[in-house]
Amino acid sequence: MTFRFSALILTLALLLPGLPAHAQLTVTDDVGQSVALPTPARRIVSLAPHVTELIYAAGAGHALVGAVDYSDYPVEARAVKRVGSYVRIDLEAVAALKPDVVIGWRSGNPATQLERLRALGLPVYINEPRSLDAVAHSLRQIGILAGTQGEANRAADAFVAHRNRLRDDYGSRPPVPVFYQIWNQPLMTINGHHLISDVIRLCGGHNVFDTLDVLAPKIGVEAVLASNPEAIVASGMGESRPEWLDEWRKWPTLTAVQQNNLFFVPPDLIQRHTPRILDGADRLCRHLDTARGKRTP
Repeated sequence: MTFRFSALILTLALLLPGLPAHAQLTVTDDVGQSVALPTPARRIVSLAPHVTELIYAAGAGHALVGAVDYSDYPVEARAVKRVGSYVRIDLEAVAALKPDVVIGWRSGNPATQLERLRALGLPVYINEPRSLDAVAHSLRQIGILAGTQGEANRAADAFVAHRNRLRDDYGSRPPVPVFYQIWNQPLMTINGHHLISDVIRLCGGHNVFDTLDVLAPKIGVEAVLASNPEAIVASGMGESRPEWLDEWRKWPTLTAVQQNNLFFVPPDLIQRHTPRILDGADRLCRHLDTARGKRTP
């Protein structure tokens, strides 16, 4: 009997080689780096407000133990311990929370600070969605990291369905040349690789600065005058329309000024890489349709 039992164990070992006690999960982040965790993360630190929002949307809010300033959505996020700002991370505070994974932001977090977190032995996943498809992908990836794939996949599917409805409604309408203004001093816009440009395209618009090399370039007033956008869209910093949007009325030759196509979209709805960006897209699409309606037949 002992011989037979030993033979059975040997046979199973040969048939099932290399089975670990705990299956490791591995994902590739948005800069192509592999991030491996022994088990789904139970303690997560977010290094960007939009990442915090994605974590909750993916059903992993219960695992969030640290977040940067301005992580204010949903309301529950406001009670999470702060670890500095996205441009000035409190590395000691992050390490003290003993996270299973840290989720950073490529174009927002200083690269040197992300490297220091890795040097401390912390797994760091970099998030950098540049398209609406990438927002859905971010939800699915966070779901894998946190073991909440079911809820994350449902959120991603709902996001894609909403995106498709907007594309079907607005994507093939006559194009509207758009200047999207991030800020006034310095005057800043976005290029064609920015997520907001994908939203503009979704609505049947065309970013007049889409060929610039820098993701969020500084430009001059002369460049805006030369591009002569049919619509100017700005978000500013808060829920109120920025006063500087109406400063374009100083240049009455601009088509956007002549047609009174100076539009505002709240920044939380279009400048965060989260499912809420489609709420901003809803508003932007309606604004661009308003611009179309003012054209002379």
